Amino acid sequence: MALAVMLLNGASFHGGCCRHKVLLSLLGPLLGNSKLYSSYRRPGAEPEKKPSWQNADFSFKKSIDHLKTQLSLLKKETQDYLKGPGGHSVSQHLLEQTRVLWQFRSQEDLNKWVVSSDAEIGGKSKVYIKLGRNNQAALLYGTLNTEVPRDGETQYSGYCSMRSRPAVGSFKRKKYYDWSNFNSLYLRVRGDGRPWMVNIYTDPYFSHQKDDLYTYFMFTRGGPYWEEIQIPFSKFFLSSRGRVQDNQHPVWLDKASFLEALFEISFEKAVRTLGFTIGDKVDGPFQLEIDFIGLLNDRAHREEFAYETYDKNTPV
Repeated sequence: MALAVMLLNGASFHGGCCRHKVLLSLLGPLLGNSKLYSSYRRPGAEPEKKPSWQNADFSFKKSIDHLKTQLSLLKKETQDYLKGPGGHSVSQHLLEQTRVLWQFRSQEDLNKWVVSSDAEIGGKSKVYIKLGRNNQAALLYGTLNTEVPRDGETQYSGYCSMRSRPAVGSFKRKKYYDWSNFNSLYLRVRGDGRPWMVNIYTDPYFSHQKDDLYTYFMFTRGGPYWEEIQIPFSKFFLSSRGRVQDNQHPVWLDKASFLEALFEISFEKAVRTLGFTIGDKVDGPFQLEIDFIGLLNDRAHREEFAYETYDKNTPV
């Protein structure tokens, strides 16, 4: 018990990094859930002083069952890796031109996503998600409110978002998407005429890049008809905390290798999650229906990257 507590509260170290992560994964079902995406704390709010292990319900049987589950997941991941990319044969992978990533037909499909708004920082916007008519789509709706919280620190407000939950592998390892066989994001949606930001979140190795994301815009036309939207990955631009970065580069669509993912040693910014954000500074209700989200290999699209790139410290 003392060793577990020491490892959970200890500082990071290099030699035992992998052992530390494995221990945390084994104790995962015993610990409370932390915030999924953000550790934001309201100005003036008291920090959390109680360590998470104090809320743990240490159960030997629960740990054994969890270990069995994780080992079975590891076995399946190894078999898929030996079979081919994504568990598909190489020939099927090379010939694949379209792929559906998410479709919304049941509550289980909705559970793969989370919604958030400026209410997390004291704002008044509201957002909800539910199944649409005949359980054939996800209905994202709510009310946008740009009123700024009176906390003396927050300067902007008025956003709502929907974001996919990060995929996890065995022993709670991070999983990354391999979209290298495609060049466009493909969606079937029905909106109310308001613009949305489509965000691709990466998971970089260095902590100072944790707020980096790739963004492009989706303009809905409104009305009763569905529309199919194709967004090339070459159009996504890099931003951080709402600011477009000078140093632009394309989205890294490939994933880390199985061994790199196993030990989390990849330095590449592989794709982790996808999200949608509305923040057009217009108060009032909004609504977006999403039938499916997929990938497309458009062979007529030849553009590699739509923006200028700059070389740093080049000799004169």
